[in-house]
Order: sequence, then structure tokens, then C-alpha cells
Amino acid sequence: MSSRTVRPETLHDRCDKIRAEEEQLREGGGKAGQERQHKLGRLVARERIARLLDRDAKFFEIGLWAAYKMYEQWGRVPAAGAVAGIGNVANVPCMIVANDATVKAGAFFPQTVKKLIRAQRIAFENNLPLIYLVDSAGVFLPMQDEIFPDEDDFGRIFRNNSVISAAGIPQFAAIMGNCVAGGAYLPVLCDKILMTEGSGLYLAGPSLVKAAIGQIVDQEELGGAKMHSEISGTVDFYEKNDEECLKKLRSLVALLPEANEKYAMPRGKDAAKPGDAIYELISLDGHKNYDARDLLATIIDTDSLDEYKADYGKTLVTAYARIDGRAVGIVASQRLQVRTKTEGIQMGGVIYSDSADKAARFVMDCNQAALPILFFQDVTGFMVGKAAEQSGIIRSGAKLVNAVSNSIVPKITIVVGGSFGAGNYALCGKAYDPRFILAWPNARYAVMGAAQASDTVFSILARAKERGDKNAAPGELEELRAKVKASYDEQTDIRYGAARGWIDAIIQPHETRDVLVGLLRYVSRPPAKGRFHTGVIQV
Repeated sequence: MSSRTVRPETLHDRCDKIRAEEEQLREGGGKAGQERQHKLGRLVARERIARLLDRDAKFFEIGLWAAYKMYEQWGRVPAAGAVAGIGNVANVPCMIVANDATVKAGAFFPQTVKKLIRAQRIAFENNLPLIYLVDSAGVFLPMQDEIFPDEDDFGRIFRNNSVISAAGIPQFAAIMGNCVAGGAYLPVLCDKILMTEGSGLYLAGPSLVKAAIGQIVDQEELGGAKMHSEISGTVDFYEKNDEECLKKLRSLVALLPEANEKYAMPRGKDAAKPGDAIYELISLDGHKNYDARDLLATIIDTDSLDEYKADYGKTLVTAYARIDGRAVGIVASQRLQVRTKTEGIQMGGVIYSDSADKAARFVMDCNQAALPILFFQDVTGFMVGKAAEQSGIIRSGAKLVNAVSNSIVPKITIVVGGSFGAGNYALCGKAYDPRFILAWPNARYAVMGAAQASDTVFSILARAKERGDKNAAPGELEELRAKVKASYDEQTDIRYGAARGWIDAIIQPHETRDVLVGLLRYVSRPPAKGRFHTGVIQV
């Protein structure tokens, strides 16, 4: 009998086998899982990464073999249910980590945790921005004892989030499905959070809430994208679907200094509206309400506005934008009356607790991304009254003042209307080191408006008169009231402030964009390098 000789395996054979297995690993949960994800209107992890990356960008994947044949008692867990690797986004190399919801609903296994921690370490050591595409059911509960408690387990991820943030490395999180229990901390510890409609972000889902405290609540009300963008203020950008979310992510990464340098500062588009439109928008007396976005449309490049927490803290508009191609952050007073889900009606030009909290967080983020900040002041001050005090208005205001005080990026302030009381401080008045501070001819500067000041003085003196104060003669109250008002009217005139050096220049409203183009060029110059030099001294 003759026996067939078995050809020994060659290196080519082994390479082909590995390549074929890798292709199978990249299928994740297979066609059934992919179809399930598509039926929910969502992309799968690798589709998301492909749309996020620059066209024809290479993706260096790490940890593809994670969990290989490790958890077979629970079924296959390809690539540990997550995709991780480095690729260019807006010409910036980024570490991208995406949960694969086709594999056990994106749940975390022990090797999933180790894979994510390894990705964070690589990003930290190489100063790579991190992008998390979140779509996970949380910890795989049957193995919680191997995932939850140790120093290199689940909690280490959130510790790393915090350390990476403190090191100034940008982190972006897009919630594009489930984000529950302890896993909810990951996106909230990032610099910017995006969330798609239909996604869920909560410490406990509806079923657990019912079991724990007997409360019946649906997913959207408990932790949906609208709730977090309008009520809790946790989410920075609310997006309709995966495609819009990934597009916004790309635009946010493109704001990073490294992206601007590599794009060699292309000239931006013109503003959407001509500068002369300002004169129809704003009145000399400051009584006319207007939408801050209409004002910004005369200054920033067309289609460059990315509004931050647009549905939260609405009396301040916070946004990323470009002016002649240069990326900036903007904090602007909103002069429209607005309605919120929790507070009801809020008056334009007034800073409330939620708007102060939002602006403080935004200023911190601009410092993280090294973006110059433009402040547009038309503010009557902080909200007062019982409800405001109970909401923590002093605490929130102090938070904003602290953030502005410690901001190290260039700041430019433009007073386009009123600049009254602590609103002047919170929106980077002269005491807070703006590189330049400018004002329009209609600008007004004082601790409070003339009418409020004269009314306050009148009320104090009237009460003194009632108590029998001999200095409060009956005929003098109205006269003193008129004097106070006249004095305030004079002192609030911007020429009064300009004479005393409170501002650097009074500029024409329609020239604001052109002025800012030049100033942004100046503030973006590299800092001077000091050297030790004493000149000639006697020894």
C-alpha cells in the first residue's frame, strides 16, 4: 500500500491561515448581529470607524486577537467585543476605541477591559487624542468578579480618563447606543460628549430602577439624548443619527491646533451676513432683543458654527467656530427670552445657574483644545431672587469666574451692549486679562444700569425717611434720584470708560470681523522665549 505524503506547513500557509482568521474576527458577531444593528438604524463598529477616518487613511489596529478562544463557555467573543487602533481624523492621528454591539451587545469581558486600558496607555505615551465610540451593555455580569474590583480592572479605565484629561490630551466620546451602569462614567469624563437620538445613558436602566426603587420610567425620560441635552446638561452635542454624529466628531477634531497646523490655515469662507446687518439687529438703547446667533453670523465664517450644549443654559451661547479659517471658541450673551425644561422662562441678557455652569465647562474645554476664546458681552448681570439663590447662582457664578481667571488661552472681549455687574467679570472684563478688550459705540459699562441704580438709592433713602432719618428731607429724594440717574448715564457711556482705559478701542460694529481677523493673528503668535541676560553690571 502506498501512503500519501502530507506536505509540511510552510510559513506562507501559516500566514494565509492567520489572514483568513483575522478576516473572520473582523466580522464580529457575524451577519445576524450586523443586521440587528442596521435595523436599529445604527452602523456597526467598523463602519463607524471607516466613516470617521480621513479618506484612504490607514488604520493600525491593536488587540484584534484579544479574547481568542478564551470564553468559549459563553460563546465566541471576537476581538473581545471592541475595535481599537490608530488612524488619521482631520489629519490628526487619533486612538479610536469602538464597542462592537454585535458581540454580546458590546458587553465588557476581562480582556475587553485590558484592551481598552492598553489603548489608553498607548494614547497617553504618544500624546494621541482619544475617540471613544460607545455602544455597550456594560459589564458582562456572569464574570463580574474578574472585571470589576482589581487595580487593572474596569475602574482603571475611568482613572485613566481622568489622568489623560489632566495631561491635556483631548478625549472625545460619542454615545451611539447603550451606555449603562459604571460604563456611563467613561464618556462623562471626556472633554466632549456627543449622543445620538435613541441612545441611552444612565447608571441604571428602567428595569433596574423599577426593581431598586419601584419607579416606572421609560428609557428616553430616564437617560435619553434629549433629556441629557436639555435637562441634565450632560451631553454637549445632540445628533440625529450615526452619520451626523461622526460628521460632527470630525469637525470637532479639526478644531485641534495640530489639525490647523497641518491644514496650513486655509482661508475661511466669508461671513453669512454682511456687517451692516448689525445695525438692523441691535438698538442704541439696548432695549431691542436679538438672537446672538444672528450677530455671530456677521462675524464668523459661513457654516462654521458648532454650538456646544445648544439646548442647555440658553441665556449664554457657547460655540466653536472659525473666523477667516482660524478656529475659536465663543461665549456670547443671548438677548432673546428663552424657555427651558426645568426653569421655564429665562430673560435674555441674564446669566442663570445653568448658563454659568455651561460656560465654565466650555472655557475649560477651550483650554484643553488650546482654542482662543471670544467673549461677546451684552449682559445685565446674574439672576437674583429666591429661586436663583436656591439654585446655587453664587456657586455657579464663582465656578465661571474661576475658569475664566485661570484660562491660559488668548482671550478677546467685545462689549456689544451692556456690561453690568458681575456679568462683566464672568464674561472676561478688564480685570480678567483679555489680550484685547473692545467695545461698540452703544456699549454701556457700570455695576448696574442707571434706572436700577437710581431706584435702589431712592428705595434706601425712602426707607430711611420712614424711620425718621433727619437727613432724608422730603423734597430731596426725587432730586437725588435724578442726580444718581444722570451720573450713571454719564458714567455708563463707553467714552467715559475708554477715557479711563477700561477698553482698548471703540470699533465700528460692521468692522468687527475684520478687526478680529487681525487680532487673532496677533494672539496666535508663539510666546516670547525668555533668556538670561543682565546687560553690563559691576562686579
